Amino acid sequence: MGLPLLSSIMDVRTGLVDVGHRLATDTVLFNPLELDKHAAVIVLEQRVRKGDQFNQSEIRNNGEIAAKFHPQFWQEGEWMCCGQLDKMAPGCEGYNLFGDVSRKPLPPVPGEAPSGCTVRRPTPPLPPSEGTTQEEAGSTEEVVIALYDFQGLEPHDLMLKTGEEYVILEKRGVNWYKARNRFGEEGYIPSNYVTVKESNMIEQFIWFRKNINRNKAEEQLRKEGKDGGFMVRMSSTGTYTVSLFSKSSGDGAVRHYQIKETQTPTRQFYLAEKYLFNSIPELIEYHTYNSAGLVCRLRHAVGDGRREAPTTAGFSYDKWEINPSELTFMKELGSGQVGVVRLGKWRAQHKVAIKTIREGAMSEDDFIEEAKIMMNLSHRNLVQLYGVCTQQKPIYLVTEFMELGCLLNFLRQRRGALGPQDLLSICHDVSLGMTHLEQHGFIHRDLAARNCLVNSSLGVKVSDFGMARYVLDDQYTSSSGAKFPVKWSPPEVFNFCKYSSKSDVWSFGVLMWEVFTEGKMPFEHNSNHEVVMMVMQGQRLYRPRKTSPHIYGIMQMCWMERADERPTFSQISEKISDTLEADGSAVSV
Repeated sequence: MGLPLLSSIMDVRTGLVDVGHRLATDTVLFNPLELDKHAAVIVLEQRVRKGDQFNQSEIRNNGEIAAKFHPQFWQEGEWMCCGQLDKMAPGCEGYNLFGDVSRKPLPPVPGEAPSGCTVRRPTPPLPPSEGTTQEEAGSTEEVVIALYDFQGLEPHDLMLKTGEEYVILEKRGVNWYKARNRFGEEGYIPSNYVTVKESNMIEQFIWFRKNINRNKAEEQLRKEGKDGGFMVRMSSTGTYTVSLFSKSSGDGAVRHYQIKETQTPTRQFYLAEKYLFNSIPELIEYHTYNSAGLVCRLRHAVGDGRREAPTTAGFSYDKWEINPSELTFMKELGSGQVGVVRLGKWRAQHKVAIKTIREGAMSEDDFIEEAKIMMNLSHRNLVQLYGVCTQQKPIYLVTEFMELGCLLNFLRQRRGALGPQDLLSICHDVSLGMTHLEQHGFIHRDLAARNCLVNSSLGVKVSDFGMARYVLDDQYTSSSGAKFPVKWSPPEVFNFCKYSSKSDVWSFGVLMWEVFTEGKMPFEHNSNHEVVMMVMQGQRLYRPRKTSPHIYGIMQMCWMERADERPTFSQISEKISDTLEADGSAVSV
């Protein structure tokens, strides 16, 4: 069906002006068909503007569509552009109906990207502004805030800057997220470098120290030595404590104040009951200016510059194989069951530990299994695997470098220098790492002080997963004749070679004994055969001199003959945490 007979769209526009003029002057004598013409072309023009696709029969060979138009108005009996006197005269200027569609200017870029960056997709809407929830903004996107800087080591990584907001696009497992920054760049980020944006979030503040116990808090506050030095820490799940150093008592002392919550529908926080606040940051802000029952006001946040970025699960997302040419080998650190460990650098800047696997020490398949287990585990109290080199011989295992080395040697070198609280804090670190293994269904099978490492911050991490296995039913029966560390093993291993998380619990009890004896050998005067007989008869290791009856009671719980009567690592870590807090428990104002 053809379009109405018109000289051009501009003719109709002119006609409408003429109609409008007549309406304005109360002269309404005009042909009604004239309006139909105008309306038809207006519809056509609207369709063009919207980018509608036209039927070929509407356009092709349609002689009723004029190729020219009048760019000026019809006024006082003539066209102002060409002077023609006939109102229906052909147009004087060529017209391309679709020409302006392809020439529409691109939308302006809302902001320039940083130097060297490539915008990979159109810039999205910015995250909700400060104080606006995602629901209020009409968005379901998850917004996070960076807790640490992340430079990004591969092209598909996204750089993070502390304090900036990012939108999570996709969660690739628990360790890596795909995210987008405010410039529209997308890439992968480590999940433990960000926290969800919330109105009451405290992780972004320099005074918050999430993963620090009472003993380490006191040590850092005393080392800082500033009157009014403080930090806020999570003393147990969901419980926050303000640790405050004051010199009012002479040499200085650390006081611990538990942040309490009201039981009213509107949750509020307080240290002193007279002063209630809607959030913990507001509470801290108030007490920086007013002691209000504290031994002194909160003057100096301790932790700025000390909060080290955590390790990542691999150097980058899905980076498993490491090119050996990127490794620089340095001094030897020690040797283990399967090979030599050396200090090294990756890409000449990142310190790493490189384990060289001796040929014949273990099958390549076993090694790959070990590496897969370690790669999927990421926790502050587990030594992190960064990658492997399997394309040549010998095979390399590249892990996190721990500056102070083996826990066993660390204890022996510092005999007499560590107090009971320091020793218990070491046990707490190990229990947290083992809790993570337990929760993910992993069995270590060789837990001992020799297989834990210490970093420069005196943090302890569980290492050497050479005997670890992933088991769906939490029980692994070794093949006949398999070797095991007798003095760290429970009766079910002696009798049936059966391993479980509860056999790891027994080994942890022996590790606690190693720690509190500062590196002594368990059953040092007995052979392996004698140890088996002694344990089967109900004999256990003696209570070390630095061990309180309460702590020794935890060890004894780990050494229950029946595996199902032993506590879980989660229960053990909670008991140790409660003990650390109880020795000088948090005070009330």
